[in-house]
Amino acid sequence: MKKIYPDAAAALDGLLHDGMFIAAGGFGLCGIPELLLAAIKDAGTKDLTFASNNAGVDDFGIGILLQTRQVKKMISSYVGENAEFMRQYLSDELELEFNPQGTLAERMRAGGCGIPGFYTKTGVGTVIAEGKEHKDFPTGENGAMETYIMENGIFADLAIVKAWKADETGNLVFRKTARNFNPPAAMCGKTCVVEVEEIVPTGSLDPDQIHLPGIYVHRIIQGEHEKRIEQRTVREKA
Repeated sequence: MKKIYPDAAAALDGLLHDGMFIAAGGFGLCGIPELLLAAIKDAGTKDLTFASNNAGVDDFGIGILLQTRQVKKMISSYVGENAEFMRQYLSDELELEFNPQGTLAERMRAGGCGIPGFYTKTGVGTVIAEGKEHKDFPTGENGAMETYIMENGIFADLAIVKAWKADETGNLVFRKTARNFNPPAAMCGKTCVVEVEEIVPTGSLDPDQIHLPGIYVHRIIQGEHEKRIEQRTVREKA
């Protein structure tokens, strides 16, 4: 199956529809699928639900879709760095489902593995646990019972992710911390579209260095990336 497409609009052709659920990789502005997000903005697809660690900043990342009011709901663990995200949430213009960061990553991974639910201690006794199933397990000291809550796996209509390299079959290599949420996000989408910096011939990647196998990847584009720095911190000149 041919997986390589000429650009983001072509790679998303036939996949987008109003009201869909999208899982997006990235952490802050690191490893975000910026080309695919721009194509979704241009397509005008609306009433979107995004599962993503955060929503970028006001004019980059998912933030550009918040500006155009194309996002209905965010499933996230962090709101900071995006004033429009915060404003829409506080004024009841945007639905927000807060998740502990590790829980969100595991919900994506679980969905990608076909696991509909799992138990975790994170969030027990907080607002995160409200309305969720509680169950005790003998995991404490000397087999003492401890309470866990059940979280649902995430099964998204579409996953959009950013990788460093891909081969022609979709095997992916991520670069350092840009790996972040990208592998679990890629896993949990019914269809996964990936943007990369370089596409290499099949067989040229060391099998032991592949971070995500091509079985999860359906469409690939190669492009130029802006790679903004979210918080630029430098030393004073001596």
